[in-house]
Amino acid sequence: MTTKALFVRLEAKPGKENEVAKFLRDAQGLVQQEPATTAWFAIRLGSTIFAIFDAFPDDAGRDAHLSGKVAEALMEKAPELLAEPPKIEKADVLADRLLD
Repeated sequence: MTTKALFVRLEAKPGKENEVAKFLRDAQGLVQQEPATTAWFAIRLGSTIFAIFDAFPDDAGRDAHLSGKVAEALMEKAPELLAEPPKIEKADVLADRLLD
């Protein structure tokens, strides 16, 4: 069962929207290498607002993701691409439906 999640809000710098979208698309390959990331979504909420939602079976999986390659790459690129640091919110999953 999925019990933990992250919601990460990202605001692109003006003119960097396409680069943020590309970064998120490219990050999918890194996430596929994380066995404890049971769900991962990169979404666009507006012209400059993006978000990542991901889910995990437990705290250990979430912590592994937060110290993994996607998080490392995001923090490295943040000053160049983002208007402000990523807003990372930890959440508890109350219910889920995931297909195998």
